[in-house]
Amino acid sequence: MGQSLREILEAAARGDFPPPDGGTTVVPQHDARDAGVMAFTGHSVVFTDEDPSWVYGTLAGLDCDPLAATLSPRFLTAFLDRTGRTTDTIDAVLVADPLPGGPAVPLREIDSDHPRVAYARRRRDDVRAWSADGGVLVLGRGIAGRLEVSVEVDEDVRHRGLGRALVAAARRLADEPLWAQVSPGNARSARAFQAAGFRQVGAEALLRLPERAG
Repeated sequence: MGQSLREILEAAARGDFPPPDGGTTVVPQHDARDAGVMAFTGHSVVFTDEDPSWVYGTLAGLDCDPLAATLSPRFLTAFLDRTGRTTDTIDAVLVADPLPGGPAVPLREIDSDHPRVAYARRRRDDVRAWSADGGVLVLGRGIAGRLEVSVEVDEDVRHRGLGRALVAAARRLADEPLWAQVSPGNARSARAFQAAGFRQVGAEALLRLPERAG
């Protein structure tokens, strides 16, 4: 029996990746909420409860580089149509190990309707949030139960290192590998995560169930 999605992610966090053989592995969804594609170097993982033969057959019919096929617009469009799901973007995926000690930046845990917190609650479980002077840090369990972090810094305090400080603080709040999804075009966020010790391990497209109005 092959690895589960959770096991694949746990291995990737340790630096143990699927073989760079140009192949694709199809695994069941961890839960009903999240389906999608995770692309590592030279190998992709499609997590879906759809028939694996549909995935392999669709990929085989694409006229594109096999190494890029799973995140190609044509495959993702077919995947969305097949599942009736939605997606926002293809994200870079980063991970970092937890750090000992307490956060260097003062934090206060909050129960807030801040847009960043509300966004996390729609997409993650067990969400917790902290505020700092000029920013918000959010942790929650996302794809396959992995611990994910997001931060937001007020516009009037940007370029002062607060984003990096919040990301570094998140590593001290965690006791397991900490994951982040960053839009490739968001260079400022990517720099903050990398400066705080996060390393990119791949890219992913998350397919979500449509949100109900109201």
